[in-house]
Amino acid sequence: MPIIILVLTSLGAALWWWVRQNPGDAIDTAVDVATTVRNAPRKLAFRKQTNAHPVEGIDDARIAICAIAQAFIELDDLPTKDQRDTLKILLRTKLRCSAGEAEEMEILGRWLQNQCNNPEAAIVRLARRLRKIDGDASWDLLHDILGELVDVELSNNQISAIEDIKRAFHR
Repeated sequence: MPIIILVLTSLGAALWWWVRQNPGDAIDTAVDVATTVRNAPRKLAFRKQTNAHPVEGIDDARIAICAIAQAFIELDDLPTKDQRDTLKILLRTKLRCSAGEAEEMEILGRWLQNQCNNPEAAIVRLARRLRKIDGDASWDLLHDILGELVDVELSNNQISAIEDIKRAFHR
């Protein structure tokens, strides 16, 4: 315990010395961090609503498609590295986004999936939200992405998920 206190005290002293020597840099750094944290959700077109599920705050169809694809590959087991890599490539090519945007969408998609408690519930809720946001325009894109994610035969859970998506899109 004394070692931890010594380390924290040393870090605090170094930070204090740096702030005192470079006040302009310290203020700029603090403002940059605060701005980045505050604008991160806006960058992905995510808005928080009071008394609403986080999925209802999605305004960008690409985020919903990404989250559905992640939940789809996680239906049976944890996804393999190949499946995750394939998803990253598909996000960049099919959704026409940069590597940074794809990574941010994956992180937000995983968080949204966790908010739904399980992949099955996430797929149903996200598919309904996607239809609300984009109508039938994103059906073909979602179908292409899900089709390219699966190399082998679909599992029973994945077949059920596709039926749920079709129901959400009234197909």
